Amino acid sequence: MRNWQPENGEETVSEKRAGAVALIVKAADFAAFKHRNQRRKDIDASPYINHPISLAALLTNEAGITDPVVICAALLHDTIEDTETTPAELQEEFGKTIAAVVMEVTDDKALPKAERKRLQIVKAGRASRRARLVKLADKICNLRDIASNPPAKWNLRRRRKYFDWARQVIDNLRGTHRQLERIFDKAFALRP
Repeated sequence: MRNWQPENGEETVSEKRAGAVALIVKAADFAAFKHRNQRRKDIDASPYINHPISLAALLTNEAGITDPVVICAALLHDTIEDTETTPAELQEEFGKTIAAVVMEVTDDKALPKAERKRLQIVKAGRASRRARLVKLADKICNLRDIASNPPAKWNLRRRRKYFDWARQVIDNLRGTHRQLERIFDKAFALRP
């Protein structure tokens, strides 16, 4: 019996896994650099990078998602919207697939805030499955943050309004991932 060796161009499972880990670490490093001068709006002004890392941790540790495209997109989800990163730069660094998922969850900052929020509700159900997973994780992490460590300048009314809007977005994603949807419902139960 001969030992199996990959043929030219074939990767072993461990090589694929190592490549996925390297890509995820590259995405974390890229996001950390891009968000290096940003802070969250909470009273402690937490480092912004905590947010994308929370999404990746939620997806892997609580929802069991191991798709490196989803994990990388979660880490990179705010780079185009909130930093000087361009879609072309993201595509060059991470390929078309990851860049496309990030673009699906990126708001057009040229639009008024109310319109961006409306479009998130409308577009949610039409997004790819990968983008819906990132969107679910983003809303869960935001609700958890608002419940436990809210933005310093947000009054009770504004926090409640965010919770209600987030539920509208997620209601259009129902049927994507039952576990994440249950996690969202638990986070929503923290509504102030």
